[in-house]
Amino acid sequence: MEVVMAFVIGILVAGSVYLLLSRNVLRAVFGVILLSNAVNLVILTVGGLSLGLPPLIGPEAKVLAEPYSNPLPQALILTAIVIGFGLLSFALALVYRAYQELGTLDSDGMRVAEPPEAGPAADAGEMADARRREAA
Repeated sequence: MEVVMAFVIGILVAGSVYLLLSRNVLRAVFGVILLSNAVNLVILTVGGLSLGLPPLIGPEAKVLAEPYSNPLPQALILTAIVIGFGLLSFALALVYRAYQELGTLDSDGMRVAEPPEAGPAADAGEMADARRREAA
């Protein structure tokens, strides 16, 4: 089971890196969330996969009896899920507000605080800005 989880985690990390390398800010946010889910699976896998075993103490028991599932990774993952949801909510609100202000989700188009570059790349950027203004 650990081998299957290792492949799933690898696929999630590869997908998140692909999304993080995108110029689209919304894709980068989804890449961060996908990476956090991959890390949650890593914590679960490292904590030990024990299928069908309870992480709880029975009603008459004073301590966990063997075999049992370690409850600590599950508690950490639950906390990470809540924090990840808060991060997703904040990041989506931030991206939406940035789109309202700037009119683009392209990270290169969001460089309003930087001075314009000189050269052919700057001319192409200025032409794209002019086309965008004409369309609006």
